[in-house]
Amino acid sequence: MYKGIYIALSGAILKSRNMDIFAQNIANANTTGYKQERISFRDYIIPVDNNPGLTADGRVMADLSVTATDFSEGSFERTGNPLDMAINGKGFFALEGGRYTRNGNFKINSEGYLVNQTGAKVLGDGGPIAVQGSRIDISTSGEVIVDDIPVTKLKIVDFPDKGVLLKLNGGMFTAEGSGEEVNSNISQGYLEGSNVNVIREMVQMLKSHREFESYQKMIQAFDEAASKTINEMGR
Repeated sequence: MYKGIYIALSGAILKSRNMDIFAQNIANANTTGYKQERISFRDYIIPVDNNPGLTADGRVMADLSVTATDFSEGSFERTGNPLDMAINGKGFFALEGGRYTRNGNFKINSEGYLVNQTGAKVLGDGGPIAVQGSRIDISTSGEVIVDDIPVTKLKIVDFPDKGVLLKLNGGMFTAEGSGEEVNSNISQGYLEGSNVNVIREMVQMLKSHREFESYQKMIQAFDEAASKTINEMGR
């Protein structure tokens, strides 16, 4: 009986975690460049070796396997702002400090450098991009042109194994490796939205909530049965 309550408890805990992930995705549905998260589970038979006297009866415990980021491309929104940029296809804008982002909502800081909204400098072929001029144009190949003079090219980096990327605040990522530079088309005056489908996330969240309630009822039933057994044994 106690094995049953542990199994139900493991399921309830994971459904609660699942709801947290769905809620986080929904909350960031309007965040530029946000990449939704997904969690996967694994089942395993209650280990007999670690529980002397138990037999493998086919009952399984559930456990969190991995929390992964879905890097699929979000939809593009035209802003008309020349400092807004979106990457068509694979790759990330390279930022100083070994950081990367798909959020191309950039600005020029007081020192004349192109930076993201947290102040991290955007990198070009020769390092941080300085914009000393009145007009900036970005070609589809990522060439940065200031007052009709080419000054550098945006550094776009991709990672064949996205599993090495670690999510940071502000829509940024960091990685153990340096990745590889790639050629991608850049759309100036556009921003990439999140890849969250709000309706789908809400449906999945409601489904997880119902399953969580089912596990709660199972736990309560096991608890009541155990209490009844103990009381009868006492009498």
